Amino acid sequence: MDPNSQILENPESISSEDQSPPVPVHSPPFAVASLTLSLSTVIPSNFLVQPRFSGLFSRQPTKDNVPTQAASLSRLPISCSSLCPPKISLKSTVSANPLQIPLSLGPRRPSEPSNGAGMRRATIVWFRNDLRIHDNECLNSANNDSISVLPVYCFDPRDYGKSSSGFDKTGPYRATFVIESVSDLRKNLQARGSNLVVRIGKPETVLAELAKEIGADGIYAHYEVSHDEMETEERIESAMKEENVEVKYFWGSTLYHIDDLPFKMEDMPSSHGAFRERVQGLSVRKTIEALDKMKGLPSRGDVEPGGIPSLSELGLNQPVAMSKEGWLAPNTSQVGGETEALHRLQKYAAECRAQPPKATNNGAQNSIYGATFSNKISPWLTMGCISPRSVFDELNKTVSRKHDGGNGTGTNWLMFELLWRDFFRFITKKYNSTKKQPNPSPATACTGALA
Repeated sequence: MDPNSQILENPESISSEDQSPPVPVHSPPFAVASLTLSLSTVIPSNFLVQPRFSGLFSRQPTKDNVPTQAASLSRLPISCSSLCPPKISLKSTVSANPLQIPLSLGPRRPSEPSNGAGMRRATIVWFRNDLRIHDNECLNSANNDSISVLPVYCFDPRDYGKSSSGFDKTGPYRATFVIESVSDLRKNLQARGSNLVVRIGKPETVLAELAKEIGADGIYAHYEVSHDEMETEERIESAMKEENVEVKYFWGSTLYHIDDLPFKMEDMPSSHGAFRERVQGLSVRKTIEALDKMKGLPSRGDVEPGGIPSLSELGLNQPVAMSKEGWLAPNTSQVGGETEALHRLQKYAAECRAQPPKATNNGAQNSIYGATFSNKISPWLTMGCISPRSVFDELNKTVSRKHDGGNGTGTNWLMFELLWRDFFRFITKKYNSTKKQPNPSPATACTGALA
């Protein structure tokens, strides 16, 4: 045991010849001794300047004019001044050690990550209708904010089976498209050092279990606008609130960002014409580049990626037009996934560059004709395999230069279609957000606008 510690723990050993009863004294040396003990439990003894402390306490003070032990302790800094260097005090001795300057004797908060100020330990990225790597603010933000990232996709049983009318909520062709898109997303994540965890189950249950398993402190996802999807968001927020896990949502399904609209959502125009006038001249945000490298998966929990389900596992029958292996027939060209979406977009842009515009009888250009009458990208936009901004950027760089000499009117028809898509999503969000208010606007206003 350290002799200095013995001296501090047994003050009576300072003056063995003085047998007077100890007198409680609240003097500065006792406070210094208490601080020394607390530091010795935190910092190894070789980091402290022991000779100076031992010189103060290990040597017996002079007995001249010191009648009692208490009096000797109260006058200790004066009687030992000759033993210490000039102008050196206990306070300056402690602060001279740089290791002791930032020392905090308070407890460390368990929620603070060990690396990086403000970084999350682990974040779950819940993929929904945003099955892409490019232009994905949710994925990029999670990768920047966290030490580890766990991408997750849930096949929600409530999206399958029969509706109240007896029809399939999700038919076999759409389900196959989703399966292919999820499979392609997993491959793209694996190519960047990550993976995709796939589960069949309700998201509020699956995400709560995974959050506990890996110790996640955040869940990132994109907003949706329909009734069922917004109810799922509410259930997840309620479940995560009990686990003290933050749920953070992003907007990424429209050409114009919801935060850039020149009106509040409750003031959203109920007709497409009025909406188009209000957003005229509004800038489209730049696309977000795909990540070259993803943060690693959480080390805690050792989560299994899980298999991608088949149609039968989703409760769907294989249609006649499909092969026995469960894939679309060869004559069907719609293959799900971001890879196919980007390929189709580039192919369509090349076709537009190669084909000159036609002129109508009145001399006006008509861009909607022949093989390029449409970009045929709607299924991939619906599942979020590609974003509207990516479509706009690619065609704005290629089609406008070929058709219009760079003045941008060649993409007017495309902008017109994308604006219709924005209008549908914004008007859906408006009435789903106000349906819980006491006196919401009548549904016929929305119906009339969409007719």
